[in-house]
Amino acid sequence: MPVGNKERHHTDRIGWLRAAVLGANDGILSTSSLVLGVAAAHATHRNLLIAGMAGLVAGAMSMAAGEYVSVHSQADTESADLDIERGELKTDNKGEHKELAAIYIARGLDPSLAKQVAQQLMVHDALGAHAKDELGMSKKLRPRPIQAALSSAGSFALGALMPLLVTAIAPVQGLIPLVSVSSLALLALLGGLAARAGGAGVMIGAMRVTFWGGLAMAMTAGIGWLFGAVV
Repeated sequence: MPVGNKERHHTDRIGWLRAAVLGANDGILSTSSLVLGVAAAHATHRNLLIAGMAGLVAGAMSMAAGEYVSVHSQADTESADLDIERGELKTDNKGEHKELAAIYIARGLDPSLAKQVAQQLMVHDALGAHAKDELGMSKKLRPRPIQAALSSAGSFALGALMPLLVTAIAPVQGLIPLVSVSSLALLALLGGLAARAGGAGVMIGAMRVTFWGGLAMAMTAGIGWLFGAVV
């Protein structure tokens, strides 16, 4: 029999999309805010580039470490739950069968059919059936710590390069407005693309990230100006 086209859902992208968008957004915002804060304190162009490069490296490593630890903790939790379930299947197989059937009955299946489905699924893959329907785990969405860490670090570095390049080529007199405008434009583009990839409204996604990005840059520049004026 011919197999129909496989449906594509936005949740299939949620793992890598979350890490990539978060990393790129942080890269643009952190680096541009850092550069603006230091620029507002009347630093030299060379010092701005050093600060931006240091922010890129530190931010990328921080994102990688944080994402790895966070996702690995999730993976450890899921692994522990699977060990518990594996033990219950060995010690109380009938009870686990009833538990799985009760889940299907609660979802609307006839009791006799629910028992039959539970029986067949447990014969095929008992642990997999309980992992999916009792614990809510999915192979497509399972945690991948290394992938998440590399994705976050790479996307952060890529995002941070954008304001850093503008800083490198912009004249000192026009650096603050050029970095601000280009970074906000990139944030809006990133927010819109992420919203579209996730199936949400493009305009809402762009406006949301632009607003918070502008607020962060304004506050950082204000602090730099304040301390620069005091000194």
